[in-house]
Amino acid sequence: QVQLVESGGGLVQPGGSLRLSCATSGLPFSRATMSWYRQIPGKARDLVALITWLDSTTTYLDSVKGRFTISRDNAKNTVHLQMTDLKPEDTAMYYCYAVASQKTYWGQGTQVTVSS
Repeated sequence: QVQLVESGGGLVQPGGSLRLSCATSGLPFSRATMSWYRQIPGKARDLVALITWLDSTTTYLDSVKGRFTISRDNAKNTVHLQMTDLKPEDTAMYYCYAVASQKTYWGQGTQVTVSS
């Protein structure tokens, strides 16, 4: 059974930092393209960052470029999202997403709230 478990969310002041982690199990992680999405109530989920399995190529939402960094640890089957210079508009539920062997998987989400 595949599981994706996010952690690291919380309340942070504007300008602060958080590091999200997504620990996976039951997944061929080294061959999985991993992503982080975010969603606010009433809106669709937006792709925030993606990292490929083949060569760790990364892609970012324009509004987070230069502030967020996605990385993967294939030895620990974990993907991270380092978030810096957080803004109130980054407030959302953040979800981990995996694509592997033509199957897709979601985590349960972790809330990030940026507020003073």
